[in-house]
Amino acid sequence: MDDQDALFMARALELAREAEDSGEVPVGAVLVQDGIVIGEGSNSPINSHDVTAHAEILALTSACHQKQNYRLPNSTLYVTLEPCAMCAGAIVHARVYRVVIATPEPRAGAAGSVFNILDNPSLNHRCTVETGLLQEESATMLKAFFKARRRAAKSSKAATKNA
Repeated sequence: MDDQDALFMARALELAREAEDSGEVPVGAVLVQDGIVIGEGSNSPINSHDVTAHAEILALTSACHQKQNYRLPNSTLYVTLEPCAMCAGAIVHARVYRVVIATPEPRAGAAGSVFNILDNPSLNHRCTVETGLLQEESATMLKAFFKARRRAAKSSKAATKNA
């Protein structure tokens, strides 16, 4: 991984912060081809009422529209959290070459944590996967988000109980 990788992952973290600011799980994704950003996304399933509105799907959709092609060969996806099975499947179908992941998702990750869809020899396409770039920043953001969410839920429960 190089300075350019760090730059694109930093942008993915900015997108994750935007998601968090709007009440979404803080995940951001940036898709790059030939050193140029061709798609971006930040999580928005809650606000959009769309289960498929994950950062990776939004970045892929944006890039496919820009390129006028559902295949995105020789592209790299930078994502702040390991993709789920849905997103990993879309990444494989789009023929993304490389996926750079900031932090693993031990409960639902599909790039090696729970499943390994991105590099599965049974599928017709495999992605190169690299993990750990800006992992601490991404993991810290996610932990703080879920801690605040649990605290708010506990507060709400206590308020309801005392009412």
